Amino acid sequence: MLSIAAGGPIVPGQTLIVFDEIQESNRALNALKYFQEEANQYHVAAAGSLLGVSLSRPSSFPVGKVDFLEVHPLSFFEFLDASGESALRGMLENLRRIEPIPEVFHQRLIELLKIYYLTGGMPEPLATYLETHDVRRMRQAQSAILTSYPLDFSKHAPNADVPRIMEVWRSIPAQLARENRKFTYRSVNQRARSRDYGDALLWLDEAGLILRAFQVSVPRQPLASYANRGAFKVYLLDVGLLGALSELSPDVLLSGDRLFTEFHGAMVENYVAQQIAAKSNRELFYWSSQGTAEVDFLRSTDSGIFPLEVKAGTSLKSKSLLAYNAKFSPPLLSRASLRNLRLDGRVLNYPLYCVPLFPELGTSPSLGPPPQPGD
Repeated sequence: MLSIAAGGPIVPGQTLIVFDEIQESNRALNALKYFQEEANQYHVAAAGSLLGVSLSRPSSFPVGKVDFLEVHPLSFFEFLDASGESALRGMLENLRRIEPIPEVFHQRLIELLKIYYLTGGMPEPLATYLETHDVRRMRQAQSAILTSYPLDFSKHAPNADVPRIMEVWRSIPAQLARENRKFTYRSVNQRARSRDYGDALLWLDEAGLILRAFQVSVPRQPLASYANRGAFKVYLLDVGLLGALSELSPDVLLSGDRLFTEFHGAMVENYVAQQIAAKSNRELFYWSSQGTAEVDFLRSTDSGIFPLEVKAGTSLKSKSLLAYNAKFSPPLLSRASLRNLRLDGRVLNYPLYCVPLFPELGTSPSLGPPPQPGD
């Protein structure tokens, strides 16, 4: 969470004041109001945990005096910028036709995607890798982050909830390793019940450490109104941290495409969840039909609701996507895989590195109208 107490662009010669971990001081929180009202010649940025602010119970909060910015780990496109590959990002963001990416660029982007799966988007591990190209030092930086999270659990959460928060947190790799990734409390603890562990799950959600995708059986606008809040999947906030928490060996970077198929493709699905969350700042949703078919993600836009099926490899089989199409006839079907950009009938295949462009790539007027049902 980032709060900004004074508006307007910062120009050379003006003063920027930064408060880090502002949730640690109620007086600093209260002071934001006075900076805005009485000293707005200063630009003030405050970084910290929104959960910590809530739990610290400040005597007064400067409502209406601050702007909020939710900060996510770097997306894949931001990773390209950080890696000195801004030209590749520009190429993707300026696509004008749905046709295969030149093979030399396609292969380069796949290699960069492998690196991103291991580094993730957390600044310190990524910076460590870019500076040293040492995967093990990068993993040490990730491990340090993971070690610090339990300290935050103990610091901010009620003491009675900390053991359950830890149990839920540690269960996430096992939850994702199952082919059916729907969250089950029994995967946390054989005797676990939602009434016992619901608060722990909510705590991790509110802290921004997990992403939840809620099940929708009938995709209608707005999706949030039709979501089943009792059925959901849980992803980690960052795909690199998932690899570290899962103790996935960094050597898989050198093992062909094995990285994409580990844990039944859980890394791939977590990556896609991370890209959508960073882009939309909204809840995630997926569709399932009584256990017979499932589409991994749904995105709602002014043009309709777009389904996205995620594939870990190059397979183009899309039984669930076709089942969804038969029931609801969406504007366009979308699939993410290691295959190049292509349109197969009414199915638009996004290379996994193009997921940040979903679903706008398929709805851009410059690319022509999408195929209609029955075409």
